[in-house]
Amino acid sequence: MADEQTYHVVLNEELQYSIWRADLAIPNGWRPEGTSGTREQCLAHIDEVWTDMRPLSLRRQMEQTERA
Repeated sequence: MADEQTYHVVLNEELQYSIWRADLAIPNGWRPEGTSGTREQCLAHIDEVWTDMRPLSLRRQMEQTERA
């Protein structure tokens, strides 16, 4: 059975991606990224744009360590 739901790509404060059904309220801590479509379309978009899966706080910490 094909999933005919529409989804939104969402981001949290750590710039981590997920998908969320469009018919549901986006949970606290997440915001729309701007992409909507089928589950497969949203996941394909995430695969393209989420190239560094480390949380933002870890990336910042690592950058500061490299500068020291």
